Amino acid sequence: MENTTNKKELEKSENQSTLERIDGKYIWREFVSVLIFEKGILFTIKELFVRPGDTIREFLHYDRSKLVKPISFLIFSSLVLIIIHNILGLKTDRAPQHFDSNGAMIALEWIEDNYEIVIILSGIFIGLWTSLFFIKSSFNIYEIFILVFFTTGIVSLICTLFKIVESITGFESSYLSLIIPLFYSTWAIGNFFNKNKFLSYFKGFLAYLFGSTMLPLFIIIIGLLLDVFSKSN
Repeated sequence: MENTTNKKELEKSENQSTLERIDGKYIWREFVSVLIFEKGILFTIKELFVRPGDTIREFLHYDRSKLVKPISFLIFSSLVLIIIHNILGLKTDRAPQHFDSNGAMIALEWIEDNYEIVIILSGIFIGLWTSLFFIKSSFNIYEIFILVFFTTGIVSLICTLFKIVESITGFESSYLSLIIPLFYSTWAIGNFFNKNKFLSYFKGFLAYLFGSTMLPLFIIIIGLLLDVFSKSN
């Protein structure tokens, strides 16, 4: 009996095809496939811009080999934004110049100086709001966060692009870098759940709007509370 089992395992191992050896030709083919948008980071960016809903659904259900993994994509996009932000040193100038609360002013200035971190962390709240608005959908919370990781990565790249354009042209783009991500995320979320229903896009709009404002709101509230405590002492 043991000999029969060993024989079957041997036949199985002999029939299995071995992976191609990594050599110069393999590396070149991989490099070319990335450049011509067949897979990898450029392919991921292109697909998420052109058809976000279909792309993410295909990643979840059919093929996960061509796209960059969602967490890796988010980390990559965030690092690009942080590096460009530090190199160019541009200010968003969104914080009000006059505010009664010193704590709130400090909070607003921190948000302005670290808004790329705020974008990333806001993804948590966007994911929770999306799960709430689409609670009856067939997707679980983990799959919804895959959607959020991909869309937040694209939002980071959009903000990076605006920073580069502003640095080159001097064109003030701070408000566009708020509006365009809102439109993109609304479209991507709605397209993911049901691209044929207006309600899907409306719920996507609310999920992004509520999610992206909650973290800054919490930071401002903390600043106000610190102000109150400091005055009471």
